[in-house]
Amino acid sequence: MDTRLSLAALLTLSLLCPVQSWAVPVRSLQSESDYGQLISKRQVVDQLLGEARQIYDSPARVSDAGFTAKMPSNMELVTSRLLEAYQLEPYRTDLLISAANAQIYNGKLDRAIALLNQALTAAPDDVDLLSYLAVWLRVKGDEGGASQYLDRVKARNPGREADLRRLFATIDRVVTTPLKERAGRDQDKTGRRAIVTLGYALNPDGSMSDILLGRLDTTRALAKADPQALIIVSGGVPQNRKTEASVMADWLVSKGISRSRIIEDNYATSTVENALNTAWVLARHQIDKATLVSSASHVRRGQTLLEIACWQTGPANIRIDSVSYPDKPVSSLARVEAGELLGIYRDALRTYGMWSYRSPPLLAR
Repeated sequence: MDTRLSLAALLTLSLLCPVQSWAVPVRSLQSESDYGQLISKRQVVDQLLGEARQIYDSPARVSDAGFTAKMPSNMELVTSRLLEAYQLEPYRTDLLISAANAQIYNGKLDRAIALLNQALTAAPDDVDLLSYLAVWLRVKGDEGGASQYLDRVKARNPGREADLRRLFATIDRVVTTPLKERAGRDQDKTGRRAIVTLGYALNPDGSMSDILLGRLDTTRALAKADPQALIIVSGGVPQNRKTEASVMADWLVSKGISRSRIIEDNYATSTVENALNTAWVLARHQIDKATLVSSASHVRRGQTLLEIACWQTGPANIRIDSVSYPDKPVSSLARVEAGELLGIYRDALRTYGMWSYRSPPLLAR
């Protein structure tokens, strides 16, 4: 066995050993023993992945209208730890997939594709790798390349290929449908109906931001126009012992909406979880038509994810549309920007069931 200490091993030993130990010659520390008896490669990899998980779970956030995310610098550190681990265990293709998804999170599409191609050389028939490459080449505008990967997916798993084409069609439809700030006069009031309002980060004292209040004003108008509609408020990130959903429900009640109409989802911590949790509520109540409310800069992503979530849970044949609170002038959002589109595809795959991070203990959808 090679007894030389790698950089990763040195970093790990510095964490595991008391500082005083480093004042003693390395020779006495090892006592002529093989390095492998002191610390294994597995321990180093576990340490690196534990650090990646710790960084990923860091509370640091950056918020913009309709989007609350982990700090980009955090995701670079996550990528760094994953790739250090991969250098030690080059058969762990999962590490490359996790690192690629961290780069997607940071909007670095080309680097993510390079990592996925590197993984594909080790596992050329992996359905998830082929699926990711089909998706991200499509986002880049390389329809020919995306089609080639879709053909390879179809050869391995025809059901996955059909699902990806359905996902593409759903996104194309949602992003090309004009945003609207209010329900039309010809609003569909047949069947069982629901209004789904997505939360937004609370202030540290538990109060609501103007963005969230704007979403609730829009919700109130819809609720008064359709008194029979169920209202689902979704958001579970707590501040000052309050969740978004609980504060939203209280506000609606204070404005005259009956609490018996309101269902709170106090557990969702992301737009993906908003969709997955809400789909179960819609299925339980066998809703025929749902109207999603969010900020104009976020509503396309919210609607896309909710539609995809309902593919699995039902209700079958549910009709979903959306109404926007204009956090930005709707006219300025008529065309979906590249960053928003990337976020829609990324979270659509997560909602569909493709886990972004698959390197224990870094496991996250």
